[in-house]
Amino acid sequence: MRWLIVLVAIVFVLFVVGWRLAFAGTPPAVGNAAPEFILPSQDGKPISLKDFRGKWVVLYFYPKDFTSGCTVEAHNFQRDQEHYARRNTVVLGVSVDSVDSHKRFCAKEGLNFKLLADSDHKVASEYGSLVNLGVAKIAARHTFVIDPQGTIARAYTSVSPNKHSQELLAALDELQKKASSTIGTEQAHHD
Repeated sequence: MRWLIVLVAIVFVLFVVGWRLAFAGTPPAVGNAAPEFILPSQDGKPISLKDFRGKWVVLYFYPKDFTSGCTVEAHNFQRDQEHYARRNTVVLGVSVDSVDSHKRFCAKEGLNFKLLADSDHKVASEYGSLVNLGVAKIAARHTFVIDPQGTIARAYTSVSPNKHSQELLAALDELQKKASSTIGTEQAHHD
């Protein structure tokens, strides 16, 4: 019986250590500059994070086009596009799928926001959002809210696809309210 307990403990430790090693890098911390990137979108055009300076950005990483959780999450972001636009926010999805896969996914699911192809895994890795499954690498379901100056304002490393868009809209309201009160306070000090 004792050897069974030891064996279970060893397997558990190996699982925990292995799972941590499966992730490449550490996500950028809140308050740090968001790592810059240029990636092709579903229409093949290069998209740079710098293109969106002056706007809030929801940068979400997801595992795979055409899978159930990723489809639900994308549909919710699509459904809420008008709400994001009112908040001066753009949604960018990133996976390691190809441009062609994104193009088919957007066409099939009626998505009109940008999905970016990180086929070489570089951006997912820089954002600590790459999972190495041994036989394949996929993006982890992580999301980063980036402020108009290009700073990480919020990071989500545990995401529920069903409610994530609503969660982000509430966070944007909170972050934008805080940002506008900070600007008002700074302007009052300069007057």
